[in-house]
Amino acid sequence: MKKTILITGATDGMGKIMATELALQGHHIILHGRNKEKADNVKLDIQQQTGNENIDIVLADLFSLDSIKSMTDEIKQNYSVLDVLINNAGAIMDKERSVTSDGLEKTMMLNVYAPFLITYNLIDLLKNSKQGRIINTSSGTHRVASKPNFNDLQFEQKYSPSNAYATSKLFTIWLTRHWSQILNNQEHHHVTANVWHPGAAATSFGQANDKGFINNMVFKVALPFMSTPEKGASTAIYLASSPEVRHVSGKFFGKLKEEKPREKHYSEVNEQKIWDHCMQVTSDYRMPSLSLS
Repeated sequence: MKKTILITGATDGMGKIMATELALQGHHIILHGRNKEKADNVKLDIQQQTGNENIDIVLADLFSLDSIKSMTDEIKQNYSVLDVLINNAGAIMDKERSVTSDGLEKTMMLNVYAPFLITYNLIDLLKNSKQGRIINTSSGTHRVASKPNFNDLQFEQKYSPSNAYATSKLFTIWLTRHWSQILNNQEHHHVTANVWHPGAAATSFGQANDKGFINNMVFKVALPFMSTPEKGASTAIYLASSPEVRHVSGKFFGKLKEEKPREKHYSEVNEQKIWDHCMQVTSDYRMPSLSLS
């Protein structure tokens, strides 16, 4: 069955690999990028590689809540159904803490608030699918996240790029579970929400950022020992296309199978706290018609 699939961060690395492989399967791909010229080139490249002309582009700066709102408005105007949403875009930031124009710490913005807002605003299109799938991207580094400080979710008091990244990916797991629970409670059993991690894949991820001397060295030294980007992307492709997982929801995947995330800091209370926080941060940019709690 041909699916309409939106992939964020699809002009580079594993996002581009996902888009190419899913286009080869004959699906209708919506490529998200930030730079129009680059997105156009990637679109043409995928069309030439796959022979699939059904490749569209949407543009947004995922560090901007307003830009995300504009992108999701455009998608809702142009599509009535979305079968798969792959929230792939993410990054580890520099050693010095920085904020967006909205005053939000950049790691949390890109890795947590952006996918949350995109999913929230497009949930009705996913509900219109016969088997809608939300696929969020986490990381094995969630296992080393320190205990979250819910009074300092912008890391103003204590910041390091590695812990901010690990914490954001821990929150991604919890938020995915919450999406799954809400959809189940609303009896939208045909829409699933799962989270995956790519493992250590040899992409450009994290290579351009100044994360501090030690972290920079770790990234560069580890690169030759990492798996291929194709292997890294394979789990997301599996979750997007495999009939085996059509009824699976709220789970954590790696290497094409379900895994157990670290639960040290997890509780239903903490899950609700990060959900409520995301609702508050995105309140002016969410669709008001949805009744999610």
